[in-house]
Parts: sequence; structure tokens; C-alpha cells
Amino acid sequence: MKLFQKVILCCLLVCIIQSCGTVDVYEKTESFKLHEWNGNIKPSFQFEIFDTTSLYNIFYVMRHTDAYGFNNIWINVSTKSPTDSLNSQQLNLQLADNKTGWLGNGMDDIFEHRIKIAGPSKLNKGKYLFTLEHIMRQDPLQHVLQAGIRVEKVNK
Repeated sequence: MKLFQKVILCCLLVCIIQSCGTVDVYEKTESFKLHEWNGNIKPSFQFEIFDTTSLYNIFYVMRHTDAYGFNNIWINVSTKSPTDSLNSQQLNLQLADNKTGWLGNGMDDIFEHRIKIAGPSKLNKGKYLFTLEHIMRQDPLQHVLQAGIRVEKVNK
């Protein structure tokens, strides 16, 4: 009987833990040849929102090698929402600090960053278009493997 109670308890804990997380709505990245992000390459990502009652977080996703020469990246994010005109914002995103090094998750010499750039907020129903452009002084930007967008639904 105690084994049955332990199994039920474990199942309940798993359900509780899963209900506290987020639900992925969209994630896509673009890979760069020769690990160089050329300034004239502006990856675009389109996704559609159906649930207007939920809150969403939007993340910038970047993968780079340990040889990436900066502790940040300046990007221009252009957004076209279903009910709005094209909006652009320049973001200075921190990738490393002097004490701990790279802030993202790493394996061997590859590091991935998921940096929140919006949210939690409600999104209107319809199609969204995000375009990314690096605006760093170095062009092409060396040792960048991928850049992209991730959208997560926030569970209440």
C-alpha cells in the first residue's frame, strides 16, 4: 500500500511542476554560414497568435562560440503586429559579465542565450513578423552560429 501512495504522490508532483512552467508557442532560429552574421542578412520570423487571453514572453535567441569577441550584442528588432504598423527598437543585450563569464547555457565551446525582450503581455490575434538585424561595429559579426525568436505562453 505504501508503494501505491508513493507512486500517486510522485505523479501529483510531476503534474504540479509541469503546470507551473511555460508553453512554447514558437521558436525558430536562422543559421549563419561560416559562423558569420553579415549585416545585410536580416532574419525574419513569422508566427500566429490565436489565444488572446494568455500572457506571452518574447525572447531573443542567440548561439555563438566561445571565441565571440564581445560581452554584448546590439540588435535592431523590427516588429509588425496584426493591428499595428512596423515598430523598431534598438537593444543592447548583455551576453557576459566580468565575474561569471558567459551568461547563457554552454556546452563545450557553444553558448546559447535566451534573453527576454518583451512580456509578459497580451498579444492580439493574428500574424506577427519579427526581423532581426545586428548593428555591431564589426561586420560580418564573427563566431555567431544562430539568431532567432522564441515565444512562450505564460501559465498563470
